[in-house]
Formats: sequence, C-alpha cells, structure tokens
Amino acid sequence: MSAPAVAAPATRWSAADEAAMRRALELAELGLATTDPNPRVGCVLTREGRTVGEGWHERAGTPHAEVLALRAAGDQAAGATAYVTLEPCAHFGRTPPCADALVAAGVARVVYAVPDPNPKVNGQGAARLAAAGIVVEAGLLRPEGEAQNPGFLQRLRQGRPWVRLKQAMSVDGRVALASGASRWITGEAARSDVQSWRARSSCILTGSGTVLADDPALNVRVGAEPRRQPLRVVLDSSLRTPTDARLLREPGETLLLAASDAAPAEATVARLQERGARIERVARGARGLDLGAVIERLASLEVNELWIEAGPRLAGAWLDSGLVDEWFVYLAPLVLGSAARPLLELAEPQSIAAARRFEFHDQRAFGPDLRLILRPRREICGRAC
Repeated sequence: MSAPAVAAPATRWSAADEAAMRRALELAELGLATTDPNPRVGCVLTREGRTVGEGWHERAGTPHAEVLALRAAGDQAAGATAYVTLEPCAHFGRTPPCADALVAAGVARVVYAVPDPNPKVNGQGAARLAAAGIVVEAGLLRPEGEAQNPGFLQRLRQGRPWVRLKQAMSVDGRVALASGASRWITGEAARSDVQSWRARSSCILTGSGTVLADDPALNVRVGAEPRRQPLRVVLDSSLRTPTDARLLREPGETLLLAASDAAPAEATVARLQERGARIERVARGARGLDLGAVIERLASLEVNELWIEAGPRLAGAWLDSGLVDEWFVYLAPLVLGSAARPLLELAEPQSIAAARRFEFHDQRAFGPDLRLILRPRREICGRAC
C-alpha cells in the first residue's frame, strides 16, 4: 500500500529550522538506551523565534515526544511550529495518536526528519496533519534522523534488526592466548564504550562456546541506577548452557536457541527453565544454527538493534552470512603471538578479488585502544564482495 499524499517537502529550510531540528535530535538522544522497542524521538515547539516546548520519548508506554512538548508549551502551542525527528504517529497504541494531539493544540506547521515506515503510520500521520490545514514538511536532517534509529527503521522496512558484531583483538589479530585467557585485551575506557553500546541494544547475543569458556554476564553495567537490561540470547544447538551460568542469575530475560533436531535430556530442559531460561528451537544451518532463521525470530520479538559478542568461529559465521551491518573492532596495542587464538575462523577466499570487503565508517581512540567501526561494502549485487 502506498503512503497517503502529503504536502511536498520544503526545498530549503532556514538556519532557525535546522537549529530547532538539531535540538530535537539532541533530545531524542536522551532515550538512546530506554525507548526500545520504540524509536528514539525528540520534539521542539517554537513560536515567533522562541522555543516554547520540548519533549523526548523515554520508554514504551509513556507519552511520546510531541505530547510532552505540547504539555510544556501549554497555550503557546497554538500557531507554533513543531520539529519532530520522526513522523508523528496516527494510530492508537499504548498512547493516543500524536497527530491528533498536534491538531488539537492548533500548531500551524510540522517539520519532521524521517517518515515512519510503520504500516500503521507510513504517511498517515502527515496526511492527518495536512487535512487539518497544518503545513507539513518532511526530510529536514533526515540522514541524522535515520542514524538515530537504524534498527527500528530496518526492521520495519526489511524485516530484520540492525546487526552489530563486536570483537577485541591485539595488533597481531589475536583475541585470546592459546589457553583461552582474554581478560583484559583492551583497557577500561574501551570496555566502558562497549557497555554504552550494549545499553542501547535490544539484544545481546553470544554462543554456547563463549558461555562455557568465559561465563559472561551479558548485562549492562554502566551507572548505579536500575536500567533496562537487553534480552540475552545464546545460540546453543545442543543446550550445553550450564544451569549455574552467570547470565541465568542476572536480572532480565535469557533466551536459549537450540537446534530443531536436538534431543537434550528432559531433565536438562527442565533445570534450565527452572533457572528462568526461555528455550526455543530454530533450524540448523551449514555451520551451526541457521543465522537467517535466528534473525527472523529476533525480528518477530521486536529486536531493533542486535549486539553480538562471540568467539572466532561464530563471529566468522556471522560475517560470512552477510547479515552484519556494522563490525566493531577494538584494537589493543599489544602482541599475543602466533600460538594465540585468531580473530576469526573463516574459509580462505578463492582469490583476493573474491574477499569480502568492508569500509571504515568510524575510527576513535579510547585510552590506549582504537575502536574501528566497519561496514560491508555493498556492491550492485547487493552483498559485500
């Protein structure tokens, strides 16, 4: 179904328009780790060159950014311009439609950054505003708005979350000593950055091999206040996760994905479930579980941003699958030697030309370490070549 027709986007916005939208983007950023599975949204109301109201969406089930900005503006909302980072919603969910609230408040103009691909919105919010005589303009700072909600937008447009794979390595490409010891390759600043990316993720995923070797908590450990804990997922074909694993003792949910043809002992399943684990089955693939099926299941659970921390074998499988959108590599200035464990287990390409290629998207120092963010080079064929 095509989106309803709305007013044409403006061809040029003023410096004041851009400043107000940048402020709305700043406000949306405040919900970076809390809004999931909803998008991060900010709203600014201006009237006669003054800001009269601001708001940002904090978490699902609470008022949206537009409603909070309207409350702050009060009577001054009439005749104002609303700058919103995402198209105002037009449907009843846990809260009433924001488009109706803007109409009722008597705003004169609405400028938004990104159209909402949710089929319950998809232009209908803009159409409802335009039908009420409100000037509607779309696309101001759209790239910045898109970057704020990559998982939400990709899940609704393509049916899959935004996938980030994280690894830490020495400068000679090693992730652990031959014994398996890997704490800590990187320093405190780099590990703190990892926590911030965990916090904004819907889900943190690992493999059963990592659980057995490292017994990770897979939780968010930044700040002292209680916070949302992302869903923990373990790819565990044969249900090898120990019942006393740390991740089963942490607040939040843990989902174990086992192979559909696995036949673990009923007592094992019962003990894991008693410890709070949720167990589901997915199909096998050529190298463990079918990662496409895993992604499909996570999308159905409204996972927007998936953060993967895995060993060389599983990390290699994810990269080889072509499903990784961003590859985070934390590079530490130390050398572990040729006997240490490699970054990835991957089959050698038949030629240099056939190697999977990436582009450097961002490089940043954290203490003595360097964080590289790589994105797959998308060719005409639709895959990284």
